[in-house]
Amino acid sequence: MATGTARRNNAAPAERGRRRRPASGSTDHGPLVRFAFYGRMSTTEDQDRVTSRGWQLDVAEETIGGHGTIVAEYFDQGCSRRWSWTKRPRAAALLAAAQRPDRGFDAVVIGEYERAFYGDQFQTVLAALAEVGVRVWLPEAGGPVDLEEPAHQALMLLLGSQSRQEVLRARYRVLAAMRTQVRTQGRFLGGRPPYGYRLVDAGPHPNPVHAHWGRRLHRLEPDPTTARWVR
Repeated sequence: MATGTARRNNAAPAERGRRRRPASGSTDHGPLVRFAFYGRMSTTEDQDRVTSRGWQLDVAEETIGGHGTIVAEYFDQGCSRRWSWTKRPRAAALLAAAQRPDRGFDAVVIGEYERAFYGDQFQTVLAALAEVGVRVWLPEAGGPVDLEEPAHQALMLLLGSQSRQEVLRARYRVLAAMRTQVRTQGRFLGGRPPYGYRLVDAGPHPNPVHAHWGRRLHRLEPDPTTARWVR
């Protein structure tokens, strides 16, 4: 499991090679702000951590450009966006660190809203961090979020709705595709065959990689012994 600590201590060799903006006591915009970066990736098998973390970190650094530097990093992997922050290991660690007087950062920067939040999670996290004087910066907002601003209120509602709709669209598309495979191709999608059917071989697997090592495709067909009872 990844750990969220000062980046210079725990960054991988490839990550340490990234160029950083020089730290100083102040910037053209005022006192130097110390940021904690938060990012997330949904799976560990189908995504590359270096790539996912890299682009989110690049966006975060662009968002805070000229205002400060990232001094700590919290990155969750294998966590759905639907999980609350208290159920994501690194997000929960960030919230806990923010409560400490010696936390070492002044604000939190996110690489992308939909990587970090789902539904109304943002308002909950923002309120928890605001209680301890930690602001949240988003690229979609162009900087720190201020819910006293009507434009920011509308933006957060829009982003929360879009995040929820993306999950629902993905779920609908997957289920619709699975229904089509069963209905039009007789594809077997796993589990125990329904009563009245049996599994039969349907040739090589359609994925060439799986077919190469001998995996076979299966389909459902009526079982001559039991089908008459369910027709």
